[in-house]
Parts: sequence; structure tokens; C-alpha cells
Amino acid sequence: MSEPRSAAAPAAPSQDLPALERDLAALFVQALNLELKAEEIDPTMTLFGDGLGLDSIDILEVALEVSQRYGFQLRSDDENNHQIFRNLRSLAAHVARHRTQ
Repeated sequence: MSEPRSAAAPAAPSQDLPALERDLAALFVQALNLELKAEEIDPTMTLFGDGLGLDSIDILEVALEVSQRYGFQLRSDDENNHQIFRNLRSLAAHVARHRTQ
């Protein structure tokens, strides 16, 4: 019988999502000059409308920053953009799947 894995075992990529969410929240604050701290952004809050209140221009700026930082391009004509940019958590999951850096 093998022993149970310890809590100190290396994290699986999906377990790195909270760190990526924090990095993306900081990217949002910096790129968009938001008047709140990265820690104040709830990863499940919608990015548009009553959530974080972003508009399409904001998302274009974020997409450019994400492309430069993580090495893949977010395309404006992607039919999944509504889902990708639903909230910080969905964006982090997309970045985790496609990043090259």
C-alpha cells in the first residue's frame, strides 16, 4: 500500500489558478488604472455591467496585455469571448490552457 500524498506535493496546473487569478487581477488594475486593489476583485464577479463595469475597449486593452504577458493571442472574433471574459476565473482558466509563457 502506498502512503497518501502529502499536502506539500507539487501542485497540479489547475491548482495554480488562484495564483493566476491574482496575477490577472493585478494586470487589470495596472492596465486599466482601476481605483481598487487587485485583492478586492472577486474572481467570480462579472467583468461587464454591474460587476467590474468594464466595456469593450477595456477588454481590448486587457487582451493586449494578456497576449504580451502570456504569449498567446486573444482574438476579437473568437466565438467564445463571452464565456472567456465572463469573469476573472474564466479568463484565468483560458489563459492556463493556452499560455506559452
